[in-house]
Amino acid sequence: ARPGVPHVCLRIPTGGGKTVLGAHAIARVARTLGPQQLWGKYPVVLWLTPTDMIRRQTLDALQQPDHPYALALAEHFGSEVTVLQLEQFTSLSPEVWGNKAVLLVATIQTFRINSTQLRQAYSFDDALPRHFKRLASVVPQALNGLELLTAADVNRYAGDPLTQADIGSPKASIANLLFALQPAVIVDEAHNAQTDTSFKTLARFNPACIIELTATPLLGTNVLHRVSAWALKQADMIKLPVVLVHHQGDWQSVVRDARLQRDKLEALAQMEPQHIRPIMLLQAQDISGAVTPEVLKNHLMAHEKIPANQIAIATGKVKGLDGVNLMDRLCPIRYVITVEALKEGWDCPFAYILCSLQSVRSGKDVEQLLGRVLRMPYATRRVSEELNRAWAFVVSPDFQAEALALRDKMVQSMGF
Repeated sequence: ARPGVPHVCLRIPTGGGKTVLGAHAIARVARTLGPQQLWGKYPVVLWLTPTDMIRRQTLDALQQPDHPYALALAEHFGSEVTVLQLEQFTSLSPEVWGNKAVLLVATIQTFRINSTQLRQAYSFDDALPRHFKRLASVVPQALNGLELLTAADVNRYAGDPLTQADIGSPKASIANLLFALQPAVIVDEAHNAQTDTSFKTLARFNPACIIELTATPLLGTNVLHRVSAWALKQADMIKLPVVLVHHQGDWQSVVRDARLQRDKLEALAQMEPQHIRPIMLLQAQDISGAVTPEVLKNHLMAHEKIPANQIAIATGKVKGLDGVNLMDRLCPIRYVITVEALKEGWDCPFAYILCSLQSVRSGKDVEQLLGRVLRMPYATRRVSEELNRAWAFVVSPDFQAEALALRDKMVQSMGF
């Protein structure tokens, strides 16, 4: 980014509401920087996520009028808010800028590439010249520094509207329009974006400011504020303690004990004033192991007598949770089987039990897996003490190393 551009990080443990804080931060940015920007009190925001799963979750939540994320925006901007994904960007009217808060939610991979010819966001789009025409008439200085059309951009196909005469003029691309608008950039799970390529990508947006949201900032990050997991516990936002159950027996016994605990929690949940359906997250082995997702699902049905409609597989290839609202009272799912796909960016407060059949040791994996079962339903302390806790059933040949790794990681990186 340009020298002098505000670039800060908010360190908030898993379950602490990074996204809702980001939504509220948008209004603060508008009040502080708006008078200096062409968008005034209605900001242009580029919200970057590390994965498509998180992008879809964030986009859906921001577009639901009664969701806390959307309510945070409405509190400051009323109905003058537009939240969209990249594919919808070109449908905007040029008059929207400065008259509505505009949030574009995308993955950072959408923009992170060395050759800009290979990305839709960097390509000429014939729906965008009208935006540049308006900018040229209203704030011509906004067009300074844009990527220009080259010979490679013109006469690419029969009827191409670009000709040799257009070479050297600003390219009407999404990336160029963002550069001209100087968006506020929010980087979710920012520890994934601390690479040289990512920094170059952020600079391409010509940002008005950059706000990083993460539980685990890297060394040297400009952390403006830190929140401890203890503070979240005091606010009833997360489940603590985490009860660690270690098994040295076969994997079937681990699954059995974890399933029995889940059943116990569901029975206790019947006494709660709000609907809770405790969910068990099972981490199966990959294709090189014996306990693949399919093997685990068959075991649950055949030996634990779990109905098929209560089991979902969510891996890179199988999207069993797409379009499923796990918080819905009518949703039957109580078991979610994954391998790696849910280690980051999967948030369901009904998830109470982690059952990992992989070797879970020190490092990022431990932190991310624990984070999946920490959120407290409705951010309210439960009547039953057992429903105020999270549970981790693990398999490892070295229990002591496992326990120490879990403890150290929670203290060093998760804010405990």
